[in-house]
Amino acid sequence: MVCLITGSSRGLGRAIALAFGNRGEQVAVHYKNKSSEAEEVASQIKDSLILKADVRDFNRVKTLVERVINKWGRIDVLINNAGITKEALLIKTTEKDFDDMVNTNLKGPFNFIRTVGRHMMKQKSGHIINVASFAGVKGKEGLSAYSASKAGLIGLTKTAAKELSRYNIMVNAVLPGYMLTDMGTEANERAKERALRESLVKKFSEPDKVAEFICYLSETTGITGQVFNLDSRIL
Repeated sequence: MVCLITGSSRGLGRAIALAFGNRGEQVAVHYKNKSSEAEEVASQIKDSLILKADVRDFNRVKTLVERVINKWGRIDVLINNAGITKEALLIKTTEKDFDDMVNTNLKGPFNFIRTVGRHMMKQKSGHIINVASFAGVKGKEGLSAYSASKAGLIGLTKTAAKELSRYNIMVNAVLPGYMLTDMGTEANERAKERALRESLVKKFSEPDKVAEFICYLSETTGITGQVFNLDSRIL
């Protein structure tokens, strides 16, 4: 099974790439800036390919996907994980920051689904899993652009599921929960405290456990258009 995971040089993406790699799958490791981190991940996977691209740029995404197809001939699983965030109240959020988050977190997955989807349609099979966020459902103070981008990603997931189901392509979204990855640890203490307070079991999510669920979901049949909340905060 050929798996393409965006933003897989660190954090949750790294955990997902290694989880698929440990299962013996072929894994395309994508990064934007830090090649050394991507190389470290790829070194732990028997059959891997390291790819650099800005997910916001459709032409670069298209070139990246073509490299995967040229190497392995197909893509069975696409995980849209790459994402960024920056905290600021809505009225203090700059136009540039808003555009950066929407273009990375929403346009990026659109670019990949649009490109990879064509190959999956020819295969008449595939799984696309979008990493969304609790904030995209409930909203969050100080994260207007991030929340908006992730809400859009959930809408994109449901629409893609409806359009691609006839080709046996499953499209789902996961809300991984609050994790102490780089993104989570860089958030202010108030955000961490709030996530724990809202958690019924008073625990942060674990990247390895989220990765296990995503691997499981990629092997299911007949499940599409769904949003899976992977922590104990009630939607």
